[in-house]
Order: sequence, then C-alpha cells, then structure tokens
Amino acid sequence: MVTIPELWLPILLAAVLVFAASSVIHMFLGYHAGDLEAVPSEERVRAAFRDASIPPGDYALPRAGSMKEMSDPEFIAKQEEGPVAIFTVLPSGPIRMGPLLGKWLVHLLLVALIVAYLTGRTLAPGAEYLDVFRIAGTAAFAAYAVGEWPQSIWFGRKWSTTLKNTFDGLIYALLTAGVFAWLWP
Repeated sequence: MVTIPELWLPILLAAVLVFAASSVIHMFLGYHAGDLEAVPSEERVRAAFRDASIPPGDYALPRAGSMKEMSDPEFIAKQEEGPVAIFTVLPSGPIRMGPLLGKWLVHLLLVALIVAYLTGRTLAPGAEYLDVFRIAGTAAFAAYAVGEWPQSIWFGRKWSTTLKNTFDGLIYALLTAGVFAWLWP
C-alpha cells in the first residue's frame, strides 16, 4: 500500500499537466469551437429572457412538476408544440475566467487525489510501470471522460461534443497515468 502523502508529487504534477493540456486544447487546437451554436433570432430570444427575468440556474422547458404530470395531455401538448429545452442561465456580465480556472484546478487536484487513493490502495511500492499506468489511467479516464456521457444520454448534448470531451478525457487520463507510473515510489 502507498499512502497519499507519498504521492503528493504525482498528484500535483498530474493536475498541472492536465491543466496545461486543457489550456492548449481549448485555446489553440480549436476543435471545440463548434460545441455551442448561436440561437436563431438571438436578439429576440435575449430580449425574451431579459423580460422573463430568469435568475441564474438550470431549467427545463416545459417542465413537469411530477411524474404524473408528465403524462398529462396538456403537458404532452406543450412538448409537442415545442420548443423543448434544457438550459443553464449564467449571471449577467462578462465571464470571469480566473475563478473558473481556479475551480478547474481544484477539480483536477481532486481527480488526481482520487487516482492516488485508488492506485495507492491497489498497488505496492515498487510496482511495475505498466501496472501503475493501467490502474491510474483507468481511474482518471472514468473521472475525466465517462462522467460526461450522461449529458448526451439524458440532457440532449450533441454526441459530437461528448465524443470530443471523451477524447480530451483520454488525453488527460494518459498524462495522469504517465505521471503516476513515472513517479511511483
């Protein structure tokens, strides 16, 4: 068994490398540029949202208040009439990247900590590189990629976006696995 304190360096280095890789992917490679599309008649939709004074949060349109209401003919008619949407409203104003990047880094540290915990409980000191790589990589892939899939399954996110995020997750998992295998005690 390898303890978390023994793995502080791979935890930090994996988080920093994934942070750098995600920055390169999103700022320079450009394959995520089409993940979100413009709304047709954007100005009218923006005005309607402003007039509705929708506070920041997650919403469904139309939204049933219960399972029973989902089978109500009036609710079904609303769905058939459309639009049907699941959306998030953010606070008004420019998006402040600093706090978002800080939360992202905390997320990366937590994933690396979980990878360290699982790998440390599974393998002994001196384990083979490939064994460490497999365990750490599998755990990291589950954290970075598999968790994205329900967004397409349940909430209608384009599968192309989910597949790109899965590819990103594979890159992040390989980096994490490589760091843990390289620095394994």
